Amino acid sequence: MNEHPLPLTRDLVLIGGGHTHALVLRKWGMNPLAGVRMTVINPGPTAPYSGMLPGFVAGHYSREELDIDLVKLARFAGARIVIGAATAVDRAARLVHVAGRPPIAFDALSIDVGITSTMPDLKGFPEFGVPAKPLGTFASRWDVVRNAGDITQIAVIGGGVAGAELAMAMQFAMKGKAEVTLIDRGPVLKDLDGSARTKMLGALAQNKVTLCENAEVVSVDDACVHLAGGHSVTAQFVTGAAGARAHGWQSEIGLDMEGGFIAVNPQLQSSDPAIFAVGDCAHMTANPRPKAGVFAVRQAPVLFDNLRAMLSGGKLRDYRPQRDYLKLISQGRKSALAEKLGTAFQGPLLWRWKDHIDRKFMNQFDALPQMENARLPQDMASGLREALGDKPMCGGCGAKVGRGALRAVLAELPVSGRADVRSVAGDDAAILRTGGVTQIMTTDHLRSFFADPVVMTRIAAIHALGDAWAMGAAPQAVTANLILPRMSAQMQSRTLSEIMQVAQDVMSEAGAAIVGGHSSLGDELTIGFTVTGLCDRAPITIAGAKAGDVLILTKPIGSGVIMAAEMAGEVAGEVVAKALETMMIGQGAASGILTGAHAMTDVTGFGLAGHLSGICEASGVAAVLDINAIPFMAGAIELATQGIKSSLFEDNRGGAGPVFGADGPQGDLLFDPQTAGGLLAAVDAAQAEAVLTALIAAGYPAVRVGTIEAGAPVVRVI
Repeated sequence: MNEHPLPLTRDLVLIGGGHTHALVLRKWGMNPLAGVRMTVINPGPTAPYSGMLPGFVAGHYSREELDIDLVKLARFAGARIVIGAATAVDRAARLVHVAGRPPIAFDALSIDVGITSTMPDLKGFPEFGVPAKPLGTFASRWDVVRNAGDITQIAVIGGGVAGAELAMAMQFAMKGKAEVTLIDRGPVLKDLDGSARTKMLGALAQNKVTLCENAEVVSVDDACVHLAGGHSVTAQFVTGAAGARAHGWQSEIGLDMEGGFIAVNPQLQSSDPAIFAVGDCAHMTANPRPKAGVFAVRQAPVLFDNLRAMLSGGKLRDYRPQRDYLKLISQGRKSALAEKLGTAFQGPLLWRWKDHIDRKFMNQFDALPQMENARLPQDMASGLREALGDKPMCGGCGAKVGRGALRAVLAELPVSGRADVRSVAGDDAAILRTGGVTQIMTTDHLRSFFADPVVMTRIAAIHALGDAWAMGAAPQAVTANLILPRMSAQMQSRTLSEIMQVAQDVMSEAGAAIVGGHSSLGDELTIGFTVTGLCDRAPITIAGAKAGDVLILTKPIGSGVIMAAEMAGEVAGEVVAKALETMMIGQGAASGILTGAHAMTDVTGFGLAGHLSGICEASGVAAVLDINAIPFMAGAIELATQGIKSSLFEDNRGGAGPVFGADGPQGDLLFDPQTAGGLLAAVDAAQAEAVLTALIAAGYPAVRVGTIEAGAPVVRVI
């Protein structure tokens, strides 16, 4: 009996990639609840681990070691990740608002967004200061400061444990080239008891951190921290670690609050039972505790169980926080202080212990099980193993039929005898002549390779429009063709709403109108569009390239190998996020700049080599590609060097025709299937420089990648 995915019936949304949510995602991947679509919303593809931040600032850890990769984690959990900041929660409509996209519906919601140490009421701080939290923003800014090497004065506002850790870490990282001042309105480290405070003050002195105590900060500018009484502290970099503030939008949800934080009961529920809150953004009303990562980590199993119970009708359980906890405090160099129940010790041995604990925590997000191929039955038809291949089938253009097989089938079709159909064999779109008007028509669809329907819709729309843009046509009318995964009627409505809002935005921006479409249910999400376009001049086909033309490419390549690696959990989430951003760049303006091209195509499923071969065959010319001029997406060459390839790679290499010199990892990427790729145009050499200048001015990373030569239709790579 064939197995099919179970229908989706409930939406679970996690706002924030904090420690609790990261652990919940990991547990969910090991034991998901059938019928639930999980979504995690975070401003970036990674979430820094607070325990290692001082070590990162000091230079003991790299940024990769500091960050939890939420893209990998979401893939493992079977969740969609939305890279964006939540701005509001509409409790009545059960919607989360995220800038730049349609709202996201939820049946159960959990919030784990941490805190901020920004000081909006301190004059000048929003413009010139950098809050220590959120951690991701601070880590990125510190990277710039540390690498620049031109900062000689640093000020840290807030003399608590967090401020002291940062001050010592900064002083150590700057290797004596900068003076670090720790400022507090009272005594520094006043919340630490006896011996712990004494030892920490000694560590601050050993690290040569200047203390400025009992000082009231009144303003910050680009050169100083100004204090009450007319005093000031010179500083080119100012950070704030004073106190903990909740993000402003939390107070507007309409939940019970405590000091700006979401009040939660022992089950981690807010005053709205469908909304949970954990970590530093929450206040535990029954058992108040300080803001510390240890509580967030230990909330994870309870939150995991209670979210499942909420979505399945089960019984919720209580979270009982410990009364005291071990505090491990970094001291700049590889030394740490440990304090619990009033007893404190310090030294390098404690740093090694802290380092072991932190790495153990992070290792559980690196050591995620890999995707397995389908298990083959004992009895099977001949050729099944070979057809399945050694890796999961890619999505997007990586799921296309190979160029060789497609050409063989199309060659068998009879030539149309209609006078109003004037297509060039192998071109991007059909060319139609109706009532004296030249119209193009094309259709494209993508098998989903990323769990977010909004991202997939934008990419699919850009991809479909690419064929019209490649012909130099102005997009006109569009129909949508959708296959949704099996889901309840309510979730169908939610998903269709997201898809169609984004489709409308993209098509309207391109100048086209959505006039209809078709939808159905299936095993997985597939999004496609049929597009017509109008040409006010002769369409640009693949058949007009001339010897001497310059080849111009408007986007880097490498999306196929990156998304293949993403499916296998073998690429950094930041690389994936940048690749998705590139795929979502439309080519309408580029098409307008390239209206004088002799031949043009969009680089998609057959790869750069395959599509260039198509131009050569149709035009009766040869081409030369300069491998060192070709732009590659960040991370693509490294992945190709590791031997990672799209499942369509072999078909593309075999079906590309005569391509010589495509050797090594960069050569392999010439056959990498692209989704929503750039335009490849053969432009008159006399116009090439002006065209490139115009493309770059319009924001496209366009480059000259080769030339067209007279001769048999071959591609030479040099």
